[in-house]
Amino acid sequence: MDVFADRAAAAEVLAEKLLDYRGLTPLVLGIPRGGVVMARIIADRLDGEVDVVLVHKLGAPGQPEVAVGAVDEDGRIYPGDYMRRGFVAEDYLQEEVARQVAELRRRRRLYTPGRGKVSLEGRRVIVVDDGLATGSTMLAALKVVREGGCSEVVAATAVAPPETLAAVERVADRVVCLLAPAFFMAVGQFFDDFHQVTDEEVMQALRRKPPEKG
Repeated sequence: MDVFADRAAAAEVLAEKLLDYRGLTPLVLGIPRGGVVMARIIADRLDGEVDVVLVHKLGAPGQPEVAVGAVDEDGRIYPGDYMRRGFVAEDYLQEEVARQVAELRRRRRLYTPGRGKVSLEGRRVIVVDDGLATGSTMLAALKVVREGGCSEVVAATAVAPPETLAAVERVADRVVCLLAPAFFMAVGQFFDDFHQVTDEEVMQALRRKPPEKG
């Protein structure tokens, strides 16, 4: 089974797959937290810009790691199949949405102090996450970006199960995924180091200046 050493190693391979965007000043948006660390590396390799796209999965009742959908920082809900079938109680959903929106707004204040969302109008945008399970968060991020008026939206990730990848391919203009294993339990099984990324690591990635050319 293929395994990445860590997120940085996966980001380097993704950057190689995306080299045709070098010189086009792509906007590389990371999904916090792990996706931002990778987005920084990819943006540097492509001479692009880096920022965050703030979406968060909505956890299932009693199983917060299982996504039933996603929400963006403005409170817009992007339902997954489980939610669309009416299997989530409305009172639970309202509470979960409020909780996650509050967290997203905390992250906005922390990650991009003094400014709001970057303009997406007419941009080539690459949305990065370290890996996808249900794909709810990536699908929400792609829709947020599309609604922002971008000229092209690309999804880039290290690993995703085939059925999730198929759903993402229906929304993005292009998808770059390094692994699509038939046997998939969790994203972390494909990384030697899959530690929980901290807010400080995200802020460092966003603040770090790209390497000088020449």
